[in-house]
Amino acid sequence: MQPGNPGQDPYGQQPNQDPTAPQPPAAPYGQQPQSPYGQQPPYGQQPTSGQPYGQQQPYQDPYGQQQQPYGGAPTYPNAGYPQAQGQNNTLGLVSMILGIASIPLVCCLYLGIPVGIAGVVTGYLAKQKVAQGQASNAGQAKAGLICGAVGVGLGILLLILSIVAQVNLPTQP
Repeated sequence: MQPGNPGQDPYGQQPNQDPTAPQPPAAPYGQQPQSPYGQQPPYGQQPTSGQPYGQQQPYQDPYGQQQQPYGGAPTYPNAGYPQAQGQNNTLGLVSMILGIASIPLVCCLYLGIPVGIAGVVTGYLAKQKVAQGQASNAGQAKAGLICGAVGVGLGILLLILSIVAQVNLPTQP
């Protein structure tokens, strides 16, 4: 030992201790001993339990997506594999709308005939797509086809009746 610091070894070694002497109890579960006045943050730092007025925590969505741990690459569903294409049900829907609309449009200056023809044509094309497996709305296609045909039939019948009604039949022999 050197003079100047009695009882302290200058090389950082601790003096010999008795291994049978009682040791101070270790902190259970790794907890730090509490100070009697509560934990105070160091000077210049804000307390973590409550934010002072005017400072807000950044927004965190509690229902948001889980963050990937560091080093983890983002995963994409079915990456590198071809995706299944969705069904193209537009023609069946258009056919059904045109077919249903053709029936009341028969009374409006014979608009039911061209709209009904469009409903029949799109219904036929939609049934072909269903047969090929590109669409899944066979019922809409059939409804458009039937309603379009009914609209065309009523339009032709009304046209024939209007022609016949304007012909003056002889009332006297």
